[in-house]
Amino acid sequence: MGLILGKITVETPNYELLHKSPDYEIRKYPPCVAAQVTYDPAQLNNNRDGGFVILANYIGALGEAQNSKPAEKIAMTAPVITSESEKIAMTAPVMTSGGGTTTMRFLLPAKYRKAEEAPRPRDERVVIKEEGERKYGVARFSGRAAEGEVKERAERLKTSLERDGFKVVGEFLLARYNPPWTLPPLRTNEIMVPVE
Repeated sequence: MGLILGKITVETPNYELLHKSPDYEIRKYPPCVAAQVTYDPAQLNNNRDGGFVILANYIGALGEAQNSKPAEKIAMTAPVITSESEKIAMTAPVMTSGGGTTTMRFLLPAKYRKAEEAPRPRDERVVIKEEGERKYGVARFSGRAAEGEVKERAERLKTSLERDGFKVVGEFLLARYNPPWTLPPLRTNEIMVPVE
C-alpha cells in the first residue's frame, strides 16, 4: 500500500546539501556505480521508458537476475534516472528530424563501490559504470513526468541556476522515485542539472 501512496522504501543516494533556495537545491553526490542502457525509443514501440525491463532483468526484479551471479539479486534503489540525447534536425533537401536516444540508469546499492564488484550483465546492452563525485542543481516536483512538462521544468531550473551565478555544465536528468502505479499526486520526481 505504501508504494501506491508514494512511500519510498528502497535505498536512495546520499548527498551533501550545499545550497538551498526556494526554487532548487545544490547537491554534491559521492561516487557510485550505475547500470545503464542506451536505446532508441523508436525501436521499443516509441517507449521512452523501454529500458526499464532491460535493467530490471539485470538486477533480478522480474525473476532470476540476468547477470553473472543469477542467485544474487541486486536490490532496487531509487531514483531511476533518464536522459535523452538531443534530436538533431536534418538539413534540406531532407526535411525530417533525426532520432534521439534515451539512457536509463539504475544506481546500484552503495555496497558496490567499484564497477568490477557488480555482477556482469548477460545482456550486452547493459553497461556497468562508475560515476565520480558530481554536483547538481535539483528541483523536485510531484505528478506525472510528462515529456513536455519535464523539459519546461528543466529550462526553468537552468534559468534560475544561471541567474544565481551557477555554471550549467551539461544536460538535465530526470529522476523518478516511485513505481508507475503510485498515485500521480504522491509521486516524487526531480530535475537534475549538472553544475560546476
